[in-house]
Order: sequence, then structure tokens, then C-alpha cells
Amino acid sequence: MGEKTHKKFFNYIVKFWLIVVLLFLITVLFFYGVARGWFGTMPSFQDLENPKSNLASQVISSDGVVLGTFFIENRSNVDYREISPNLINAIIAIEDVRFEKHSGIDQRALARVAFGVLTGNSKGGGSTITQQLAKNLFPRGNLNTPQLILRKFQEWITAVKLERTYSKEEIIAMYLNTVFYGHNAYGIKSASATFFDKKPDSLNLQEAALMAGVVNRPSGYSPISHPEAALERRNLVLHQMEKYGYINQQTYDSVSQLPLGVSKYGMLDHNRGLATYFREYLRRWMKNWCTNHYKANGKPYNLYT
Repeated sequence: MGEKTHKKFFNYIVKFWLIVVLLFLITVLFFYGVARGWFGTMPSFQDLENPKSNLASQVISSDGVVLGTFFIENRSNVDYREISPNLINAIIAIEDVRFEKHSGIDQRALARVAFGVLTGNSKGGGSTITQQLAKNLFPRGNLNTPQLILRKFQEWITAVKLERTYSKEEIIAMYLNTVFYGHNAYGIKSASATFFDKKPDSLNLQEAALMAGVVNRPSGYSPISHPEAALERRNLVLHQMEKYGYINQQTYDSVSQLPLGVSKYGMLDHNRGLATYFREYLRRWMKNWCTNHYKANGKPYNLYT
């Protein structure tokens, strides 16, 4: 009797470990397949090295003054050195506090999300800044539920590839350049000009916290359309900064009492800036030029304004 029981127990153990090994191999094969593009096109190394985004074309005078821009998306990139440290700290505190420690995927955040799903007590998302960058660089489009789930796995792998390709400073700068802040402001350079008439490196603490809060839901946390929600969100960012040691309690208490400070708000469009009539003349001249000149491959140039 004891021998039969022992043999039965042994068989259970063998079957258990066979199932564990099989599940592990299936998981490895699945991620290998995702990385190799078996389930859909993945960004190539060249795509990661040279990500595409719609940048505004700047009209610059001979003395270096920006007269205005032509754009589909009002976006101009900046590098890490041109971004206020206040904003770097704020975005990490509210979006991805372990940004400096993970390699694209935050296992602790994923475990928290899984626990929240199982218990019905959600405590935030699990996407890292790098994963969000992957989503911004390679938009999802319209996907059904199975496609969306698969796309999440693709974004995980893309995030890991981005971490291997770029430094942390480059990643967070790219992220801030790709984010939409609402009110026709794409990227932090346009957002700083739109809401504060400033450059990104000049943002103070409360302005940086406001911008860090907006990225989660630009329409719902708009300081122009929904100032009360924006103020609450900004103060949440400040609270997270205090929680993780970026600011002290005294700073939080004083700055959280300040107003939003968007009195210089002005949505940027083609009619703002210097020499508007000249820029319109230039746009028409360029459009005419494009119709009469051709690329090396024989195709006409395209002008988007």
C-alpha cells in the first residue's frame, strides 16, 4: 500500500514538472516568435535607430530667429540637456519610479497589475516609460482584443530593444518629445510654448508637475478645459515627488497651494509668430516648387502644411 502511494506521488511530481517545463518552453517559443515577427511585423533595428515622427518645419531668418512653423503635428524635438530637471523628476515620479533600474519592463509593476486584476483592487498601470515610448513611436491603430493583447507583448519586446539601443537620458527625452499634451501641442517643446510661453529647460517645479500630469489624459487633465482636474492631478504629481524624495514636505506644502499658472496660454497655429504674410507667401512658393521638381526616383515632392 505504501509503495503504491509512493509511486503515485512520484508520478504526480513528474507530471507536474513536465507541465512546468512545457509551459516554460511554450513561453520562450512564444516570445521568440513575437520577436521574430511570426505574429505581426516588428520594428527593425533601422526603425529603432531612426524612429519617424511628424516634425514641424521651422522658418528661420538669416539672423537665426524662428519666424514660425509649418506642421501637421506641431512638434519640434529637444534633447535631454534642453529639458528642466524638474520635469525629468516629475515624469519619473508619476509614471515610472523605477525607470533608472529596469531594462524596459518593470516586473514589480506587472505583478501589482496582476494582483489588482485578480483581486479587483487595481492600483495603477504597469507600463514603463520605455513601453509608452514604444507605443508612441509605433502606434497601435484600431485593434480588437486579441490583437491588443498581442500588441502589448510586441511593445514589451520593443521596449527591451529600445533600452539596448538608447541611454536612459535619450529614452526619456524621446518620450517627452512624442507625447501629446492637448491643445495642438505635440512634444514638450510645443507644450512649454503653448501653456507657459517658455522653453522646456525653464519650467519651474509647479509647471513641470502640471505637464507631467497632463500626459496621462490630455483632454481630461487640460489646465484650460478642466482646471480643477488639472490642479488635482498636478498636486498628485507633487505628492509622488515628495513620496520618492525629489522634494521635501515643506516644498510640497507650499507649491501645492499655487495656482496653475497658465495665464500666458496661447494655442500655436499657422497664424501665430512673426512675418505671417511672408510665411504664407513662402508656403505657396514651396508648394509650387514641389509640383515642378522631382526626387531622384522620379516621384514628386510632397509638401504638408
